[in-house]
Amino acid sequence: MEITDVTAVTVDVPLTSLDEPLGIGPYTTNHGELDSMERVLVRVDTDEGIAGWGEMRVFLSPSATESILEEGVGPMITGQSPFEIERLRRQVFVEYTNVDMFFAAVETACWDIVGKALDRPVYELLGGWTAPTQSTLRHRENMGENDLKPQEVPIAFCLGILSPEESRVKAREALDAGFDVLKTKAGKDWRQDVARIKAMHDETDGQLEFRLDPNQGWTLDQAVRVGAMLEDEGIYLQYLEQPIRVDAHKSLAALRQRLRQPIAPNEDTYISHNISSLVEAGAMDVGVIDLTPAGGISGLRQQAAVLEDAGVPFTHHCAFDLGIRTAAILHAVSGIPGFSLPPDSTYYAWEGDVIDEPFEVTDGCLPAPSGPGLGISVDLDAIEEYRI
Repeated sequence: MEITDVTAVTVDVPLTSLDEPLGIGPYTTNHGELDSMERVLVRVDTDEGIAGWGEMRVFLSPSATESILEEGVGPMITGQSPFEIERLRRQVFVEYTNVDMFFAAVETACWDIVGKALDRPVYELLGGWTAPTQSTLRHRENMGENDLKPQEVPIAFCLGILSPEESRVKAREALDAGFDVLKTKAGKDWRQDVARIKAMHDETDGQLEFRLDPNQGWTLDQAVRVGAMLEDEGIYLQYLEQPIRVDAHKSLAALRQRLRQPIAPNEDTYISHNISSLVEAGAMDVGVIDLTPAGGISGLRQQAAVLEDAGVPFTHHCAFDLGIRTAAILHAVSGIPGFSLPPDSTYYAWEGDVIDEPFEVTDGCLPAPSGPGLGISVDLDAIEEYRI
């Protein structure tokens, strides 16, 4: 089997409004606000008529991203076997830049092709459904008699920056919908960030765990204050995600020593060798990794192995993923050993999707697809509807 073509198309799908149950739009971070998200869908075709799909976010612009995929990455791998995923990943090299993020969606599509050709789901190709993690066991206890099915993956509810009172409402919605963990953005006003967590903790009587993510928005002293003030209130986060700027590993280590809040680098993990550096510096309690900057599922597996060997728990990041990338993440966290915390997701908040049978979020869980490859089929009409 040989790869014959790589094509890309950009779609723009709206988020459901904050007024709707589990709606999150407009989604506000310390970098901006959005009511919809542009996603680039990548199709890889083969000479045997089997096609695979991948998905990534837009970098610079839709046309620039599509051009790099179709005119840059595509010609590098055309005529080669989609089964040789690791060789392809190492072959895609450009001096002075990291092209892993552009290859990731193509790599995911290759996994999709291989699974379809072998009539096996990707998570089986990665090693099979892993044993229940601590987070899965906790979720099962919370659900009582409504036990988890083997392929259900608990996810963390994600929320933008809102007022404390608005945050209360959304925390209650998340808890009532069966979520155990809520991740909220932060970074515009550290005092307001503390007030929001306190309001949501109070509203849910401590039944939700929280992740607080300022996207590098705090200075070191502000991060110390946030963590200490929450400790004074008896609130212990699941983790503080990338509280300060990247490439400040000694400062992260110092912060970790000063607080009892777990520290979880995210943007710092986008460069693979940084993970070893963070471990050596004693700068992380939790790793938040992402298959796109890792170069795909293969790169994610490599990062996971480093973290697992170091005894560091880890989870997967969310980048407003539609059904294609959500499927890839579900397969990855199900088939790669070591994922012990629920992945982030905003899947419940899309107004539509580009797959024929969108996933259903039930009791705070997403189902890991069991069909061949990624286990999804793409809705071409939906792509045309949302196409830019």
